[in-house]
Amino acid sequence: MKIKAVIIDDEANNIENLQIIITQYCPDVTIEATADNAADGIEIIKKHQPDLVFLDIQMPDQSGFDLLSHLPEIKFEVIFITAYDKYGIQAIKFSALDYLLKPININEFKIAVGKAEQRIREKQQNHNLENLLTYMKAGNRDPKIALPTLKETMYVKITDIVRCEATNNYTTFHLQSKEQVLVCKTLKDFADLLKPHDFVRTHQSHLVNLRFVKSYLKEDGGTLLLDNQEKIPISRQNREIIRMALSAAL
Repeated sequence: MKIKAVIIDDEANNIENLQIIITQYCPDVTIEATADNAADGIEIIKKHQPDLVFLDIQMPDQSGFDLLSHLPEIKFEVIFITAYDKYGIQAIKFSALDYLLKPININEFKIAVGKAEQRIREKQQNHNLENLLTYMKAGNRDPKIALPTLKETMYVKITDIVRCEATNNYTTFHLQSKEQVLVCKTLKDFADLLKPHDFVRTHQSHLVNLRFVKSYLKEDGGTLLLDNQEKIPISRQNREIIRMALSAAL
């Protein structure tokens, strides 16, 4: 099964470089067309009905996100390719989508394409893209985060997450409903992502949503008491950070 792909990037040398990489490392992927702006990108998507789109985030006039939002429906996989863009990458991570930073790392590229090929062959509907567009429309207000588990991908409101707890290379999300969601990613993967949403790292193994903190207890050198009566330890090096975060949240 050949996979039809298009490339949308505003820099000609990036398109050429990506074509070379795809030809060398992805024998099952054929490039049907390329475009250097969002408007032309929409046209080639409509014309060629690709299985896979390599999409630059930062383009003049309209971004890659704008392009996706103007399509009546999305029936293809997307691999985002971008120079560092903090907000764009944050939105992509919230939706558990793949992205590649320029210049492209070959190993990361092969992994991203391999995952996209598998989803295409299994004809999986890409709900993660839907979550991304919802995130962008909401303007970062009360977004949902995609949590990939072994059986499914759950979309959970940030405001419903009480805390996160590390267990080796896994993270357990403790929700307000008392449900627990185990995700095969480290706590570090989520700490920076959730920091703008009033989450603080209290300890190497704990990330807490400040909205659910009831009080700061002085016992054991410092402990957070949550609304559900759970007690979360605070490491010595994080005590001052926690105090400042709590003061700012008041």
